[in-house]
Formats: sequence, C-alpha cells, structure tokens
Amino acid sequence: MQNNITEDLAVLLEVVPPGITEAIRIENHGDDLLEIVLDLGRCPEARFLSREVTLSDREIAREEIDYVVDRVSDFTSDNRAGIERTLHRISCIRNRQGEIVGLTLRVGRAVYGTIDIIRDLLESGKSILLLGKPGVGKTTLLREAARVLAEKKRVVVVDTSNEIGGDGDIPHPAIGRARRMQVATPEFQHQVMIEAVENHMPEVIIIDEIGRELEAAAARTIAERGVQLVGTAHGNTLDNLLQNPTLCDLVGGIQAVTLSDEEARRRGTQKTVLERKAPPTFNVVIEIKDWQHLALHHDVTAAVDSLLRGRSHAPEVRYRDEAGQVQIEQAVVAPQFRLEEVPPGATGQQASRPQTLQVYAYGIGKNRMRQAAQNLHLPVELADELRQADAVITLKSYYRRRPQPISEAERKGVPIYVLRSNTVSQMESCLADVFGLSISDLDPLTIALRETEDAIRTVLSGKKSANLAPQNSYIRRQQHEMARRANLVSHSYGKEPRRHVRVFSTQRH
Repeated sequence: MQNNITEDLAVLLEVVPPGITEAIRIENHGDDLLEIVLDLGRCPEARFLSREVTLSDREIAREEIDYVVDRVSDFTSDNRAGIERTLHRISCIRNRQGEIVGLTLRVGRAVYGTIDIIRDLLESGKSILLLGKPGVGKTTLLREAARVLAEKKRVVVVDTSNEIGGDGDIPHPAIGRARRMQVATPEFQHQVMIEAVENHMPEVIIIDEIGRELEAAAARTIAERGVQLVGTAHGNTLDNLLQNPTLCDLVGGIQAVTLSDEEARRRGTQKTVLERKAPPTFNVVIEIKDWQHLALHHDVTAAVDSLLRGRSHAPEVRYRDEAGQVQIEQAVVAPQFRLEEVPPGATGQQASRPQTLQVYAYGIGKNRMRQAAQNLHLPVELADELRQADAVITLKSYYRRRPQPISEAERKGVPIYVLRSNTVSQMESCLADVFGLSISDLDPLTIALRETEDAIRTVLSGKKSANLAPQNSYIRRQQHEMARRANLVSHSYGKEPRRHVRVFSTQRH
C-alpha cells in the first residue's frame, strides 16, 4: 500500500528567512526533511532522514531568529510553538536572560496508511505503548491511530504540545473524528488525562510522550477503568523502559524480593532478586526501529518476567517489503533440549541420551561453561561460529550494548540467554532451564561446593567477604577446607539449622 503524505512544507518555509528557504528547496529531494536548525552565530543546518546539510556559510543573525519568532504562535512554558492548522513544531533555546538564541523547526507530517502494519492490534482493544528514538515516527503513527480508531469508537487525544492535532483551536484533519484536549503546560498532562475519562466518556485515549511519574500513575488509573490506551514513552526498547525508575510502572514496575534459601538454591540465584510488581498498564509494547520496521511484544507480562530473570525475549518483527506488503516474522520460542523418546526397555546410556546443544559463548568463560555442562552431565558443545549455534549465552553487560554478534543472533532468531554473572553456578542454572531440568534435583553437596567455588573467586577478585547458604556440619567442613586451600580465611556463624560459612580475604583476618 502506498502511503499518502501530507506535510504542508510550503507553510513551514514561509516562516523561514528567504535565503535559507531557497537552500532548503535545493537540498530537499523528496519528503525526507526532518528538521531545520537555526542557532545564533552558527551556520544554518537541515537534517534529513540519512544526512545533515549546512545550508549556508553565513552565520545566523539575531534578525533571522526574530523573523521566525514573529511568524509563529507564542512559545509556551515547554518552549514550543507551532503554525496554526499545521503539524509543524518549532522549539526554542533560550539564554540565561530568557532571550531566544536557537530554533529547531521540525516538519510535521500526516502519513495516511502507516497504521495498517498494526491495525489488527489497535482494533483488538488492547492498550499499546510505542517506543522509539526521537524522529523515528512515533507521533505520526499515534496520529494515524487516532484517525482510524475514531471511525468506530469515541476517541479523545490528550495533546500536550499540540503535536498530534496541530497548532490552533481547530485540530488538524489528520486525527479524523477524534476529539482533542489541549494541555496548558506539560506539568498538568496527568490532570487532563484523568479529566478526559471523567468528563467525556472516551473508549480510547491517545497520549503522546508519557515522561513523568504522575502521568504513568494516571495511565494506570485510566487502564483500570477499562479505557483503551495508545501512547508513546521515552525509551528505545522494553529493556530501556525497565531501567527507567520513573516509567517502569507502565510495564508492571520492579520490586526487590528476598527469596528463601531453598528457593534461591532452586533458581540458582542470589537471595534478593528483582520481580515484576504489578500487572502492566499496557498489554502490548511496540519498538519502532524505523518507519517501516517494528518489533512487537504481544505479551508484556511474559516479556518483562523473562527480562527480569536474565533471559532474552524474542519479539515478533513486522516490516514492509519492497512491494509495500506487510511481512510478519513470528517470535522464535527458545527450544527446550529434553531427553529423547526411546523405545520401552531401553537402558543405560540409550535411555538417557539428550539432544546436543550447540552454544555460542559470547563474553563468558568457555572453560566454566564446559565445567557447568560436565557437572550436570549435559551434552553441550561450544560453537566456534554463530551460524552453528542453537543458542547464544552471554552476560547482561554485553547484551545491553548489543554488539554485532548479539544483534545478528536476534535478527536470525537464535535464542539468547543472559547471565547476571560469569560463574559456574549461573551457567548451570541457565543450562538446567534450557534442558528443562530442576537445579534442586542435584546432590546438595555438589551445589554447596560449587557455591563455595564461586565465593572464593569473588573474594579473590577483591570483595572483602562472601556468605554461603546454611549447610550441615559435614558440608561446612568441606567448605572450610576449600577456603584454606585457596589461602583464604573462613568462619561459621549462626545457630543450627541456620549455621553457615563466611569466607574472608586474608587481610580481614
């Protein structure tokens, strides 16, 4: 489907100084102009989708800044203005005296037809959150969503900076039959969100740029009243959003939970872990990579829980091909490598032959991974190249940076497992998960000694001490002996059955 683009570019160019206008017309080879940047004492620039251009060798003078300011609406408290009946946004930079010394003129476009790629989700009634870097098309998609949903439902747009419905009292035709509520200042956006629900009985509320804690709380209140929400938030990915303490409530929030010793041992984690605090406000999260490429998390609850447990969660990918057709690549579910079915009567090795797992280890100790597989008696081989791998195992620090091998694995749909630390016990817990085993089924002595090995490594790497889980007297003796062989000091603390070993560096003794 061919998108129909309405941008009113000629109206924007009318407020730009004549000399700069001509340079823009020469450089603009289509509809890819994003912004015009005018800073006092600097050369004017134009930003396009794939390039930045200096429009003139002459520096911007005060008169040229004033030329633009006199031809647009008044700047509000968020330092934004517009041009009536258009979608263009003019933002200003002020000096310490409050005088305008810089302007960013962003081109506003109504792009009809972009919503087809997620129309099924919009019409399902689910609340949808759009994520993406600035200029990637979040507001454009939001505007089109308002128009399409308003054909069948009561839609109210909460328009904080007049960016969705355009400047002036009459909304731009791009939002269709949707009603628009303007916001006096950004600080009052959460109040207008609640007012929209209480006064105008909407079935759908459209919100742009949820960025404050009060707005996140208002969004939760609205969702709990059964109103469909479609909004945008600051952040490129779901993982980014979880790390934002202000906005993580939109996807359920995070809380620290202290596990029992037994549960921590079963999971192979520390006693204090992060878990989702509440049901997500939004049912679906869509990461906008570019105008034609989206990554969808259909089940936000499952996605957040996976990320908090240190696992990757492959999203569904949707994009438009060269013919303009929407293509959908389903999310790849991480395979479970379980024991193979064998005929009745099979014994010994024949009855317990599991499928071999080819692991591409990125940024983790390969010898430790081999040790973890050997400890669990699992058939794991380390792949030399990504193309040979059934799964990728890496550390959280690497996964966040998305280096080329990790990005390529995500693109190819290879399952990625993320470890919190580069220890044998973490690797064992991960492999047990992959093969569908329970780490608690292992011999308690084996688990305790592995935990002691990790503690010794931690102390040798510089930490003052490390506490081990409570054990019986026989296992504690083994742990003390391991610490002694590593030239470390250890003592037992507490009363039975909570008595446990603590390992110290020799300087502490």
